[in-house]
Amino acid sequence: MWRGPSIDLGQQHPRHGERVIKVVLVGAAWLSVAVTIGIVVSLLAPTVTFFTHVGIVDFLFGTEWTAGFGNKFSWTDKAWGVLPLVVATAIVTVIALAVAVPLGLGAAIYLSEYASERVRKVLKPILEVLAGVPTVVYGFLALTIFTPIFAHVVRFDTIHNMLSPGIVMGFMIVPTIASLGEDAMSAVPLALRQGSYALGANRMKTTLRVVFPAALSGIVAAIVLGISRAVGETMIVTIAAGSRAQLTFDPREGAQTMTGFIAQIASGDAPQGSPVYYSLFAVGALLFAITLLINLASIRLVRKYRQVY
Repeated sequence: MWRGPSIDLGQQHPRHGERVIKVVLVGAAWLSVAVTIGIVVSLLAPTVTFFTHVGIVDFLFGTEWTAGFGNKFSWTDKAWGVLPLVVATAIVTVIALAVAVPLGLGAAIYLSEYASERVRKVLKPILEVLAGVPTVVYGFLALTIFTPIFAHVVRFDTIHNMLSPGIVMGFMIVPTIASLGEDAMSAVPLALRQGSYALGANRMKTTLRVVFPAALSGIVAAIVLGISRAVGETMIVTIAAGSRAQLTFDPREGAQTMTGFIAQIASGDAPQGSPVYYSLFAVGALLFAITLLINLASIRLVRKYRQVY
């Protein structure tokens, strides 16, 4: 029989530490929302000013972009078709994903299903270190090492091209896809694997037909995050892809991406109030819209394939 002091389980003591933590977390969430709203507001007014002088159809579907040419304060002696920048961004992104997705998912499958716990604890931090390497290092790597190799193998004689920055960007994205993919596959309940083994499936079939589909929502989210990183990457394409805005589908040629244009003009070539100054915000708003659409598509895919255990 209990003879100690009585305990009232219904009594609630104030927990000031939890309240502080709750306030901090809520503040962090609202700060993220405020930053997003601030970005939209900062883009809105200059973008509207740009489109009062340039038609939105000419901007989206024009095939020539000469924003930095001619009189810096003239609207009429330049071509404002952003399609060359968008196509270059898409080509570099596709090349990067062609490298990052198979390597990243292969690494995720190995770390989650085949590597021992000891090996996983060693390899995963090493892999994640690659994500912390400054992108300017990747840019010089693409320009000084990969470009001469590809120029000899694929046979082209230009210093700047879209092939080498795309491939190097793919290596940069591999840790993101591998780490998030491994986390998603590791979260699949062990009972699903045991059930598959009980039915006679080997490890490969269990991985590809049970674990991988069960973790598909997390894997899709990892790939979409990789796409967002590729679309928004700046330094690698600025250094290795060149600054010539031309509409080309040949990855052996140099071309300027949207982020490359922003980095070039924002470094001091655009006097405030000039047309090219306002074009920065128009390209930035388009980049923001593309990234938003990618994220909305990823949310829809994740909700569609999400499995609750």
